[in-house]
Amino acid sequence: MSSLPAPRTCPPDPPQEHSSSVALIARQAIVNAQHVVIGYELFNRSRSGPTHTAATDVALVFTALSHAGSDELVGKKLIFVNCTHESLAGGHLELIEPDKVVLEIPPLGHAASEEVATRLPILTSLRQRGFHLAFNHTVLQSAYAPWLPLADYIKLDLSLLALDQLAVLIKYAKRHSQANLIAEKVETAQQYDMVSSQGVQLFQGYWFARPALVHAKLVTPTQTSILGLINLVRAQASTDEIEDLLKKDAGLAFNLMRLINSSGFGMAREITSFRQAVMLLGLKKLFRWAALLLTTSRSSGTPSSVGQTAVVRGRLMELLALESGMEQEDADQAFVAGIFSLLDIMLGLPMEAALKLLRVPGPVEEALMHHTGVLGNLLSLAQACESNDDDAFDRAASVLRLSSQQINGAHLQALVWVDHIGD
Repeated sequence: MSSLPAPRTCPPDPPQEHSSSVALIARQAIVNAQHVVIGYELFNRSRSGPTHTAATDVALVFTALSHAGSDELVGKKLIFVNCTHESLAGGHLELIEPDKVVLEIPPLGHAASEEVATRLPILTSLRQRGFHLAFNHTVLQSAYAPWLPLADYIKLDLSLLALDQLAVLIKYAKRHSQANLIAEKVETAQQYDMVSSQGVQLFQGYWFARPALVHAKLVTPTQTSILGLINLVRAQASTDEIEDLLKKDAGLAFNLMRLINSSGFGMAREITSFRQAVMLLGLKKLFRWAALLLTTSRSSGTPSSVGQTAVVRGRLMELLALESGMEQEDADQAFVAGIFSLLDIMLGLPMEAALKLLRVPGPVEEALMHHTGVLGNLLSLAQACESNDDDAFDRAASVLRLSSQQINGAHLQALVWVDHIGD
C-alpha cells in the first residue's frame, strides 16, 4: 500500500527544544520527636529581593502543585507555605486540597490592635475549609487573642527568644491553646534537648536539615492560549469549546492534567480526558487556574515547534481512530497519546519519568512506552507521516486497515486544524 507523498511533507522530526522553565524552590524538613519528617516548609528561591508578596506566594503554591520535575517536592507530607494577608484572600487556594497545606500567617506589626478583628473572618473561613494555620510566637500576645483558637501550629524561633522567655511561652501556649509547638532555628544539640525537655514535639533547623534546593520544572503554555481560555470561561462557553482550546496547546493540556490528578487536588479517581477535567473542575475553578497559570506563562504568543508537532499528532491520531471505527471515548485517548508523545522532549526527561508525573490510561501508557496496542499503531503511523518513512507508513496502515486516502485526508485536516489555532 503506497502513500501519497505530497500531504506527508509535514513537520520534520522535532528539534530538541521544549517550552519549559525552571523554578528554584527550597524545602526544609520539619520533624517530630522521633526525627520522622512530618512536613516541609517551602521557600521561593526564584524571586529577586528579600521579601515575598502575594504574587510570589501564588507562584510558589502553583509550582508545588503542578511542577514537572522528577523529584517530588513534598510527596504526601504537609506543605508549610509562608503567606501574606493579601494572598490569603486569593482564589488560588481553591485549587488545592486543604488538609495537607499549612498556611503560615504573618503577624500584623504595629497595626495588630486594629487589624486582628478585620482579618479574623478570612482566617476562620480558611480553617473551616480544612487548611491548617501556623503562627509565630506573637500569636500568644493579648492583641492576638481572637486568633489563638485557630492555631494548629505555633512556631517558636530560637534565634529570637531568650531561654527564660521561651519557657514562659511554652507553658502559656500549652495552657491556652491546642496548637502543636514547633521549635525552629534549632542549630545545636543543646537547643534541641532544652526545648524537647519542656514538651516541644516538633522541630525545624540546621541541626536536623538545611533547606534543600529543588529545581522544579514548569511547562509553560503560551499567553495567547491562556488568555483564550480565560475569555471562554468568562463567556461561559460550552465544554466542547473549552475542550477544543485545551487540545490546541500541549503545555496547557499537560498543566491541567498534572494539576487535577495531583495529590494536592484530592481527586478520588484518575481523570483521563480533557472533557472530564473541564467538567469536574467547573468554570469557577477553571478561571482561577487559568489566571494563576498566566502568572508563570511565557510572553511569546507562538507555540514551540515541539508543542505544535504534539498537537498535530494528537489531532491526527484522533481523526484516524474515528476513521478506523473507534468510539469517541477511545478517540479521546488517541488524542491524549498523541499530544503527550513528545512529553519527554518538552520536559527534558525520559518518557518513563515523564509519565510518572501524570495518570494516563493503560493503553496510552503502553503506546507511549512500547508502541503497542491500537494506540501504539496509531502513534507509529503519525510518526511515519512526519518522517516520510514509507515502510513504517505501510506497516502501520496495513495493521490498522486504513487506506492512504484516509490517512492523508486526516493528516491534511490535522494540519489545517492546527494552522487555524488562534483564528
